[in-house]
Amino acid sequence: MGLIDLHCHILPGVDDGAKDLPMALNMAREAVKQGISHILLTPHHMDGMYTNHKEDVIKKTADFQCALDEAKIPLTVFPGQEVHLTGELLEAIDKNDILFMDEAGKYLLLEFPHSGIPEYTESMIFELIARGITPVIAHPERNHGFQKHPDKLYDFIEMGCLSQLTSSSYLGVFGDSVERLTQKFVDAKLGFIFASDAHNFEGRRFLMQDAFKKLTKETTEKKAILFNNNAKKIVNGETVSTDDILHVSSVKAKRKKKFWLF
Repeated sequence: MGLIDLHCHILPGVDDGAKDLPMALNMAREAVKQGISHILLTPHHMDGMYTNHKEDVIKKTADFQCALDEAKIPLTVFPGQEVHLTGELLEAIDKNDILFMDEAGKYLLLEFPHSGIPEYTESMIFELIARGITPVIAHPERNHGFQKHPDKLYDFIEMGCLSQLTSSSYLGVFGDSVERLTQKFVDAKLGFIFASDAHNFEGRRFLMQDAFKKLTKETTEKKAILFNNNAKKIVNGETVSTDDILHVSSVKAKRKKKFWLF
């Protein structure tokens, strides 16, 4: 098995990612070149601009897999959603209109509003976790709320969340400050997986292989293997442990009291 990408906008014609099937197939070829063998297709859902209902995504994913097979592109895709944090989220779950990152419904790719962290976030996460759902916070390094208060990420992980860092953020595509914050999350052991969040061939592209090479160089090969194994565990609905991370981070928190991360 190659790299596993759990956040990608390659499903054609559904959001601001791949515009049509030819573009999607070309993006798939690029993904394979980056060493990716499995992709969770995560079109935007309930973000105010795009609505991609569960059954529609399932059907379109099956159609796309057939197109990949016909084009002889060695890539396996799964249906998913990048679910926006909204007050209607629980209702959508109750209506069975939410796709999780795994078939068992354990992991949810959750996108916060780009501008910050809503006041109701903690209560929403508490409710999700009470239902046995683990939120995987999408690209916290690009969220203005986490940029202003990065130790908030520790608080949510302590509650039971995981986090997904973006490969292109780690490589400086979104600027030096985002790159530095991503590195600090990695160093603080608050990152669990890399994903591409690929939308196109320009700024928001795959770069997964490059990110894993940097991760190996900056940390260890063991860390890079752990990130990919965590992605495999998530898509399989298996438990990703946070015990060691919370223990180490708690020690740092006690020493620094406030803003322990920096």
